[in-house]
Amino acid sequence: MAKGLNSCDGRKAHSAFSAPRSSLPPAALPRRARLLATAAALSIAVAFSGCSSLPSSGPTNALARADQIPPATLPYAMVKVTNDVEDILERNAIRLGKVFVDRRGPSEIRFGIGDTVSVTIFEAASGGLFIPADAGVRPGNYVTLPNQQVDTQGNITVPYAGAVKAQGRTAVQVQSAIVGALKSRAIEPQVVVALVEQRASSISVLGEVGTPSRFPASASGERLLDAIARAGGPRNPGYDTWIMLEREGRQAAAPFAAILEQPANNIFVRPQDTIYVFTQPQTFVAFGASGQQGQFPFGAWRLSIAEALGKIGGLNDNLADPASVYLYRGERREVAEQLGVDCGRFGGPVVPVIYNLNLRDPAGYFLATRFEMRNKDVIFTSNANSVETSKLLTYLRLITATINDPLMAAVNGYTVKGLATGTSGATVVNTTTTVK
Repeated sequence: MAKGLNSCDGRKAHSAFSAPRSSLPPAALPRRARLLATAAALSIAVAFSGCSSLPSSGPTNALARADQIPPATLPYAMVKVTNDVEDILERNAIRLGKVFVDRRGPSEIRFGIGDTVSVTIFEAASGGLFIPADAGVRPGNYVTLPNQQVDTQGNITVPYAGAVKAQGRTAVQVQSAIVGALKSRAIEPQVVVALVEQRASSISVLGEVGTPSRFPASASGERLLDAIARAGGPRNPGYDTWIMLEREGRQAAAPFAAILEQPANNIFVRPQDTIYVFTQPQTFVAFGASGQQGQFPFGAWRLSIAEALGKIGGLNDNLADPASVYLYRGERREVAEQLGVDCGRFGGPVVPVIYNLNLRDPAGYFLATRFEMRNKDVIFTSNANSVETSKLLTYLRLITATINDPLMAAVNGYTVKGLATGTSGATVVNTTTTVK
């Protein structure tokens, strides 16, 4: 049998041990050639259009760097990170000063509706309006009226003086009003007015503090940090904490660092102020060929782009192009102009800017340690060119395999049919060798 399998002896091998070169009839060969030619043309066409249709996590290098696109047609500006750029950004960094513009000193405590007040009236001698002549020995010629609340009209009541306006007045002003009403009837009257229970002049501290509460304003004056301390202090880390102050229908908010680092922002609180302490972490988003993708908190007062890249696990060694690290940010118009951006094609006060950081250059790492992140920044790391090429080749292989599979199935079908019927006229070439 081994000899029968050898084609070199000039004898025809048995059909059961032959493999046909082609089982297609001669008329089918040109059609198959045409199909293969069509498949080849289709593959070439896809090759030219494949780059724009390949899956990706973001813009390609060419699109992100705008190498082949006129800059004037782009809806953003491209800026390469250099020492000069970082100097401009540092000079124009957002300062935390002057967040709260109302910098008045401590407020006088004034009576309001609901406050409980005590009134004591003194006369120079007995026999007057309040001290009878036969009063005898007394520790003083005075009378203390029962405590009373300031009514809904803002008044208190004093015998022989009637309703006296108290709302919006200080204790000294109320004393003068009572003395003026009694001086023609009492003997050299003098009056002492005291605040027994303070309800109207209060300060509320709410939100994420140790003990949210409402407490009376201090006559000596308290600042924002004093009021927050009285409520137990912030419950969360300071770098994630914000302070909102509501006063007279107006609101202003600032990070907790604005109060600690700029003492001018630690203003005096005033009666009826509401302080709300809340948590709003500063975050950035990472996409592309980085170690991790997603939203990440700063976890600190300040964060550089080098630290941000470290938080996301650095660049992916198998995918990333170190020269194609981009940071997306909206810059103030005046800052963009200093960066050399043509702002004439952008409307509004904010200009979209993409910063390009080249970490293939060792100097880029020093720049990365100086470049300060801002809340809601976006970092995108592009794939290397070789990764895109590999994707394209895989894509082409998928297309050609998809076209070739039905053709091979047809060939195999004709082969099986020819073997079954014994009608195959194909020439058989045996490649086996004789077993010795």
